[in-house]
Amino acid sequence: MINFSQAAENNKTPILAQLNTHLDSNQTVLEIGSGSGQHALHFAAQLPHLTWQPSDQGEYFEGLVANIKQSSLSNLLEPIYFDLNDPAWPDELDCVYAANVVHIMPADLLPALFQNPADTLLLYGPYKYGGAFTSDSNADFDLWLKARNSESGIRDIETLLVLAETNGYILTSDTPMPANNQFLVFRRQR
Repeated sequence: MINFSQAAENNKTPILAQLNTHLDSNQTVLEIGSGSGQHALHFAAQLPHLTWQPSDQGEYFEGLVANIKQSSLSNLLEPIYFDLNDPAWPDELDCVYAANVVHIMPADLLPALFQNPADTLLLYGPYKYGGAFTSDSNADFDLWLKARNSESGIRDIETLLVLAETNGYILTSDTPMPANNQFLVFRRQR
C-alpha cells in the first residue's frame, strides 16, 4: 500500500464503531484527506450501505488513486482531487468526514471545512479544551506539528464551536477515543 499509515491502521476499528453509531443508511460520505485510502477501503467494506468518496490533494493523491483502484467495492468511488483552498463540493453529499486533518491543515482553511453543504460533519483527532491539551503527549505533538509548519497545530474546541454555529452546525457528540483523540459529530440545524 502506497503511503501506508500506522495511525490510520490503529484507529480504523474505534472510528468504525463511531460511524456505525452516527451514520444512517444510504448516505454519501466525502472523506477529506484520505491519505493512503486505508479508512476508505475499510469503511466502505464494513459499511456497504454508505457511498464513500475518498479525496486528497498534492503528493498524496496519486498514491490514493493507485490504492483505491485495487478495490472492487461498488460503494467506494474513484478518488477526487479536493482542495479546501478552492473547494468544489460534490453534488450528492450527506456527510463530510476528516480524520487527523484539522491539526495538519492551515488554520485559515478551517472556515472552509465548516462551509460544506452536508448535514453531518465528523472530525477525528486531538483537540484542546479551554486552551488546555488533554495530555502531555498532545502538547508535545503540537510542538512537533508547529515546528514542521507554523500554520498547523492542535485546535481549540471553542474555535470549532464558533465555526460550527456560524455555519448552522451544533456539536451533538464529543467522544474520547484511543491515543488522546476525540470523535466530534456536528449536525446542521435546518
